[in-house]
Amino acid sequence: MGVPESRAIRGFARMCMDGWLQGWHERNGGNLSYRMTPEDVEECRAAFSFERPWVPMGVADRSLGGEYFLVTGSGKYMRNVSEDPEGNLGILETDSEGRAYRIVWGLSEGGKPTSEFDSHYLCHVVRARATAGECRVLYHAHPANIVALTFVLPLTASALTKALWQSETECPMVFPHGVGVVEWMVPGGPEIAEATRKAMAEYDAVVWAHHGLFTSGPDFDSAFGLMHTIEKAAQIRVLALSAGQGLLRQAIPDEGLLAVAEAYGKELNASLL
Repeated sequence: MGVPESRAIRGFARMCMDGWLQGWHERNGGNLSYRMTPEDVEECRAAFSFERPWVPMGVADRSLGGEYFLVTGSGKYMRNVSEDPEGNLGILETDSEGRAYRIVWGLSEGGKPTSEFDSHYLCHVVRARATAGECRVLYHAHPANIVALTFVLPLTASALTKALWQSETECPMVFPHGVGVVEWMVPGGPEIAEATRKAMAEYDAVVWAHHGLFTSGPDFDSAFGLMHTIEKAAQIRVLALSAGQGLLRQAIPDEGLLAVAEAYGKELNASLL
């Protein structure tokens, strides 16, 4: 069995197509990364090549040094991943110091990993630390409604989270810790990587103002489902604000949000209410 038929690649490719079908990945927008398990690595190792050079990252953290990451390529289109995994994806090995990576499979014909891999790597570090190693997937996409809310709501975790929690009863169950916010920055550099790292140390999901959304999870379904839930709640909020000309006549009260979380065994981040 070749690498494209491996469990990791098949799940990764499906998620790329699911996001494309949702309309979250215009042109080459968005990116996805997966911290591979030892079993994933062994399944693919026979196809690895260690001849390509080490590439310094703009960030450094040794806690995930030596691990392998499956990532989308820079300038690649999500819709093409399932048709040509080797041309659109790459498996990266990080060095022992967590300062550089090298491509050991994929990204053929001179391809490079996503330009936002710095952000992904640092977020993998903090999410792994926050979840005792369970978090393995980081997903960045451009869902229109959550981006739209960053133009009309204060750019704070409290304002955005409460608006989402109030918009759909499922939300306090799905993301009880809330949603973080990073103010607008030029993407792809160490500054936004560091700001995102700080936010993701506390939250499972982080909004990049006027840009998109980052979600995390232990597997592809969890990370995709979190993105889907947040975007659906944002869509409901946008529709309600539009229909009411900016006025909401009613919403789920704070005590209702707390009651939903308690009923389903979740601990709501009450500091955001």
